[in-house]
Amino acid sequence: MSQPALLPLYDPSAVWLLPFFLCCLFRSHIRSNMTSGVKVCDDVKNIITKMKVVKSDDAEADRIRLLILVIDTGEIKIEKCLLQKDVEAEADVFKLVVSLMKPEKCCYLLYDCHFETKESSRKEELVFMLWASDTAKIGEKMIYASSKSSLNNLLDGVKHRLQINDIADMDRVDFAKRLGNVVKLEGNSV
Repeated sequence: MSQPALLPLYDPSAVWLLPFFLCCLFRSHIRSNMTSGVKVCDDVKNIITKMKVVKSDDAEADRIRLLILVIDTGEIKIEKCLLQKDVEAEADVFKLVVSLMKPEKCCYLLYDCHFETKESSRKEELVFMLWASDTAKIGEKMIYASSKSSLNNLLDGVKHRLQINDIADMDRVDFAKRLGNVVKLEGNSV
């Protein structure tokens, strides 16, 4: 009496198992090809943590309001960091944020947004944005989109994450809708 084979060497009905088997064998190789390999610079990690954890004894003027991040030589680095004292003279901080989004260049923005809701409560929440304009180079857009995962662990607790591809998406009314029941954005009516 012959014993049944536990796993036949070739069984045409088991062909559907092949992709699963290969995925299990080469899992780390497949995963490494799905990310861009871009690393996050230590300065970025420290500043994002500082933005997330605002201490009550910190001076209001030294509070970080906007962080613009770019990819340079395989690392996500700080391009611009604006403090509260840098934006105090601005009549509309939201317009300043929009003006810093260049149509030909991709970037990440972490914006400390101040707004009021219909329930008349004043809120300050972080908004993470990937700015990948439709007019930017396709290769640059792909690198920024695939590198966003490098920032995900740092962005725990950031409630709003947006991808903006057109400056028209940064209309005050549309932006306010994305945040929720907003009636005032940066002190200006929506």
